[in-house]
Amino acid sequence: MIGKKINFIVLTIIVLFIAFTATSYQELTSSINKADTAWMLVASAFVLLMTPGLSFFYGGMINKKNVISTMLQSFVALGVISVLWVLVGFSLAFGDSIGGIIGNPFTYFNFKDVGVEPNPDFSDSIPFLLYALFQLKFAIITPALITGSFAGRIRFRSYILFMVLFSLLIYSPLAHMTWHPDGLFRNWGVLDFAGGTVVHMSAGFAALAGALYLGKRKVAEETHANVPYVILGTGMLWFGWFGFNAGSALGANGDAVIAFANTNIASATAMIAWLFYERFMGRKMSAVGACIGAVVGLVAITPAAGFVNIGQSVVIGFVASIISNWMIHLKNKSGIDDTLDVFPSHGIGGVVGMLLTAVFAANVGLVYGETETFYYHIITLFLTAIFTFGGSYLLFKIVDVLVKMRVREDQEERGLDISQHGEQIE
Repeated sequence: MIGKKINFIVLTIIVLFIAFTATSYQELTSSINKADTAWMLVASAFVLLMTPGLSFFYGGMINKKNVISTMLQSFVALGVISVLWVLVGFSLAFGDSIGGIIGNPFTYFNFKDVGVEPNPDFSDSIPFLLYALFQLKFAIITPALITGSFAGRIRFRSYILFMVLFSLLIYSPLAHMTWHPDGLFRNWGVLDFAGGTVVHMSAGFAALAGALYLGKRKVAEETHANVPYVILGTGMLWFGWFGFNAGSALGANGDAVIAFANTNIASATAMIAWLFYERFMGRKMSAVGACIGAVVGLVAITPAAGFVNIGQSVVIGFVASIISNWMIHLKNKSGIDDTLDVFPSHGIGGVVGMLLTAVFAANVGLVYGETETFYYHIITLFLTAIFTFGGSYLLFKIVDVLVKMRVREDQEERGLDISQHGEQIE
């Protein structure tokens, strides 16, 4: 009881601190490009919609006893990460660089100096506040993606603490290294248009760490609670992904159109490839398979969206679909209980997309006779895998010491909907 009261008191202090110290905003200036600003407002809303979409996608795939808990694990990130981002997360990701690894936590602490004037270091045509809010949506969905790997066996309070630590200590440094003008990976020439490394690889390797640390479920039920939920969630993700990728052009421009087109065709190719590969292997062409294939295509094109052409996006979608399909079946044989296949879909999809970005990227890819970009992508791949897997595994251990992570056996048997939230679907 004392611990619960302390949690509420800490939250109250944080909310009051933000309320009384937040920056006051000035009027928009003539330096704002209205078309770019309008598009980025819409794109930010698109990306936010992806997290509820993910909750339907995951909620439909899990068994009936864990639908609400699984959906809430995604949905609650909208609240937790939003507050954390304003307080210090954005500053850690995009504040003044400390060694190219992480941002100074005091640069934009509590959104200090994050106003409606553009910041030319990030975008010279939209309000800096809008840039920060757009980046917030990426920070929200990343820990939500991880939850699919340990669905059905984690305590809700423990997950929230892990989410906070992951966002501060894993996501923010990786975003800084990749997207900040002085970031280590960015200065190496590493290309990540919209988050293949920052979002999907980090979530995928963290998911693998979670699945290994928490261990197998007592009973691994493979029955999907609601396949129409999976289809609905996929549609919401596909729709929101246009903001995810095309929005990363940071304006209403040609790059946004290219990213929009590549996003659609890569996902379409991956979905069809998945279905026909399943049939080729003598398996049924399932609705869930079509949805997983579409999402894998979206994941894989994310780092390349603004750097490749339509034909190359077809190749990326196709290759990622086949490799992720292989990896899911390999994972099933390995005995690793990644409940909703987060690592084979997002982790491996992100890896394939990252490497193929270095192969096809205009003027700097392998197909253009350049090797430096590919070389640095390989180095970044290994560093990211080690950092995100090892760091996340350590965080799982730390959280487990502070607040036991795995639910009791009887709670797992009853289902997390009842044992953690006192709610259930009919």
